[in-house]
Amino acid sequence: MKRRTTRHIVQAAMTFAVPITVAALSLAFSAQAQTTAEKIARGKYIVSTSACHDCHTPWKMGPNGPAPDMTRALSGHPQDFKVPPPPKPEGPWIAAFAATNTAWAGPWGVSFTANLTPDPETGLGKWTQRNFIETIRTGRHMGRGREVLPPMPIMVYNNFTEADLEAIFSYLQSIPAIRNRVPEPLPPGEAVAKSQ
Repeated sequence: MKRRTTRHIVQAAMTFAVPITVAALSLAFSAQAQTTAEKIARGKYIVSTSACHDCHTPWKMGPNGPAPDMTRALSGHPQDFKVPPPPKPEGPWIAAFAATNTAWAGPWGVSFTANLTPDPETGLGKWTQRNFIETIRTGRHMGRGREVLPPMPIMVYNNFTEADLEAIFSYLQSIPAIRNRVPEPLPPGEAVAKSQ
């Protein structure tokens, strides 16, 4: 009978352990990839059913009237679409919006919908998941900056769970980046001054 050395025992153990370890790592990686894919799919579902495209995707005139221009999906107010000063509200009307549905005027001034694509310079590319969640939770840009303005329904979106917001952010990071620098909002005084 051959005498087994420590080296032989280690080699024999490795013969069985390495494939098992590789298989286990492969399964773990597949589960992680599936979880990421599921999270992105959940985020897409929430974005598609929560009216995000209504304001953050510019509208264009189509055969059946105005509709979101999905070639610019979630890119916000088009940087090349200049809007004149807003009309003066009269009677019971207190707000107006541009033909693209990406610029809104009211008592808060003029707001322009944000670029939600992952462009690093003009969109959410430099944002972290934490920045995104804090923005929704606090109603402040990046969780600490200026107030998020109408028509963004922060009080409604505050009802999303952490998992919902993580899924939305994952989806927004997965879509094509569109370079589109959205203008800063105009405060009420400046918006009124520009209209006179």
